[in-house]
Amino acid sequence: MSKMNAVGWFDIYVNDLDRAVSFYQAVLGCTLEPIGDPTGESRMMSFPADMSAYGAGGALTKSDHASPGTGGTVVYFSSDDCALEESRVAAAGGNVVRPKFSIGKFGWVTLCQDTEGNMFGISSMA
Repeated sequence: MSKMNAVGWFDIYVNDLDRAVSFYQAVLGCTLEPIGDPTGESRMMSFPADMSAYGAGGALTKSDHASPGTGGTVVYFSSDDCALEESRVAAAGGNVVRPKFSIGKFGWVTLCQDTEGNMFGISSMA
C-alpha cells in the first residue's frame, strides 16, 4: 500500500455560489471552473488543480446536504506571500480575522472569513 497525504479533496460549502466564486477569484487571483457532481445534487466550481501534484484539489459547493459556517475545518491555500492575498480580502467582501503571523520554521499564515461565513487560511514561506 502506498503512502498518501491525509487530504485528497475538499469542499467549501456556500449559500451563494456566484458570490463565493467572485470572492475566491478576487482574493486568490485564479479562475474557478464548473465541474459536474456525479450525484447531480450539487453545483460545484473547482479551484485550479493538478491531481498528480502535491496537495489537494477542491471546490466551492452549493448543496442541500451541508452548509457553510465558522469553527469547523479550516482549509489553507498556498501562496508565495500570504500578505498579498490578505490585502484583497476586505475589498472582495470578506474579513481578515488574524493578519499575517509567523508559525516559526513553517512560515507564515493569515486567517480570514469568506463571504459565506467560512474561515480559511492562506500560508506561505515568506
